[in-house]
Amino acid sequence: MVSKFKSFLYFLLAFVFMFTTVISCSSSQVQAASSLTSDFTQLNATQFVSAMGAGWNLGNQLEAAIDGTPSETAWGNPTITQGLIQKVKEAGFNTIRIPVSYLSKIGSAPSYTIDAAWLARIKEVVDYAYNQDMYVIINIHGDGYHSITGGWLLCDSNDQTTIKSKYQKVWQQIANTFADYDEHLIFESMNEEFDGTYGTPNTAYYSNLNDYNQIFVDTVRQTGGNNSARWLLIPGWNTNIDYTAGNYGFVIPTDAYRSSAIPSTEKRIMISAHYYSPWDFCGDNSTQITQWGAAATDTSRVSTWGQEDYMESQIKLMYDKFVTQGYPVVIGEYGTIDKTSADSTNTIYRQAFAEALSAYCKNYGCVPVIWDNGYNGTYGFGLFNRSELAVTQQGIIDAVMEGMNTVIPPNSAISPTEATFDKSTSGQADIAVTMTLEGNTLSAIKNGTTALAAGTDYTVSGSTATILKSYLAKQQIGLTTLTFDFSAGKDTVLTVNILDSSDQSGDFKIQEFNAGTAATVNTLNPKLKLVNTGTTPIELTKVKIRYYYTIDNEKEQSFTCDWSTVGAGNIIGTFVKMSTAKTGADYYLEISFGSGAGSLAAGQSAEIQIRINKTDWSNYTQTEDYSFNGASTTYVDWSKITAYQSGNLTWGIEP
Repeated sequence: MVSKFKSFLYFLLAFVFMFTTVISCSSSQVQAASSLTSDFTQLNATQFVSAMGAGWNLGNQLEAAIDGTPSETAWGNPTITQGLIQKVKEAGFNTIRIPVSYLSKIGSAPSYTIDAAWLARIKEVVDYAYNQDMYVIINIHGDGYHSITGGWLLCDSNDQTTIKSKYQKVWQQIANTFADYDEHLIFESMNEEFDGTYGTPNTAYYSNLNDYNQIFVDTVRQTGGNNSARWLLIPGWNTNIDYTAGNYGFVIPTDAYRSSAIPSTEKRIMISAHYYSPWDFCGDNSTQITQWGAAATDTSRVSTWGQEDYMESQIKLMYDKFVTQGYPVVIGEYGTIDKTSADSTNTIYRQAFAEALSAYCKNYGCVPVIWDNGYNGTYGFGLFNRSELAVTQQGIIDAVMEGMNTVIPPNSAISPTEATFDKSTSGQADIAVTMTLEGNTLSAIKNGTTALAAGTDYTVSGSTATILKSYLAKQQIGLTTLTFDFSAGKDTVLTVNILDSSDQSGDFKIQEFNAGTAATVNTLNPKLKLVNTGTTPIELTKVKIRYYYTIDNEKEQSFTCDWSTVGAGNIIGTFVKMSTAKTGADYYLEISFGSGAGSLAAGQSAEIQIRINKTDWSNYTQTEDYSFNGASTTYVDWSKITAYQSGNLTWGIEP
């Protein structure tokens, strides 16, 4: 991380890797011959995460640089002292992450020798924490940034042979320097590595990133000693959770050279990710988004996304993908900048954010490591005054520690969470809901504050609750929200779209699915199908279709029709800002048809594949959007997209 005193550009980005390796290893497992020192304690994943506790970043120090030359005082912080690290330890942190840049401190090929004085200073700072029995993470930090002078670890460079050779030599020297340190020292391969552009990772560049991680693991392990068994920390594309846990190309390195002393059932690889969502609250000092969470008092100061539910879903995503497979997760950076100059209550919400993040990490088996750039006040992530060795944000520190002591009850889940009920006689059917109870019990199902009657309005058999058609038929046309109240954890909601197909004034319907379903995307990609269900042709110039969503930061937008059965050139997209924002919608895209589209014959359909993006390619959070369909991979009837004929609503339900 260059600095959290930086623009949005440094933060989001992506992660990339696949596989192409400069160092080959045999497919059979090779075990390091070197023995471990007597003080090296073998901890399994659960024990190790527990021992690491809450972590703190010594940010903007050993990774700071001017014109490609690292210097711990280059970005305005004082020389690091033992006293500072003692103060961090006293505050309750048991892990310290020390970002390190090398840049011009690396000599020329072929040896790529690291400057001896710089390596000695890194060791000295590591010892400040290591000698206090703190867990210490060191990495190669700023060398992978395009925006840093001298950056060389570039996954999109054409000269990967040179980069991989240099990377291997640098890690070999670092690993040899610390080979006898016990399990308290953790190596992290790199930091926020990506190609400098936003959006879906480039698979070729992601492959290079995967190669770096594999080279890192092989190189460290082959230096022997305690390095053959220590925990190694691996990031995905730009340490982005979606691009690491999702199907974008991340590959966990093989560990063929690890010590034979490690039980075969255990891992020694951890996964790294960062969390700064929503960025307009966490890091963008130019906005007036100063509050966060359910306790916020001014909705105009709260981001349209990224609240508690989203935070939990992101941490759980890492848990489901990696922790359950024996790979611990380190949230190596998270935090919020000081915006008290814009809102005197800002610190309250910074504390709430820190407590929630650390609590979710604790409950999902992850290690939270808060970012501190040493700055207090505007743009500041600082928790300490490094010159005076004083705590400046005791409330945030207390919140982190409180979160680490919080036990969050497991949440039950239901499937589906959205359903459609047709009140027409031929279309009526009960709605069966599968419950994943997670040890809880169903207490009630409520429509607003009114509880449904068990046995009359719904039935329960094992883990299936069935909402009876006799109850649904009595509900008004529109959305009916049914809350499943469980004995512990969060309640879950089933939204039922009540319609009456026999009373539809039009002769068509809209089917839809979303091509991309990641929570955070820089492009909305709905695929639509207009189906003529009547017996006469429909003149398409009289039809308009609306897709509802939230813009998530006001920016100029662009519309593209990639393909349509009536011709992409005949599809017109218009962005409309809603006069009154609704749940899940403050904008809609209105699609209309040019004269060349002609008519849609009875029984025929028109497919429309479109894209929506902001011209600066900043992200949308689409999972809360009204018209988003994250459950389907093929066309299904979708009433959350509306259609109009000659100005009259003929399909769907407006938000």
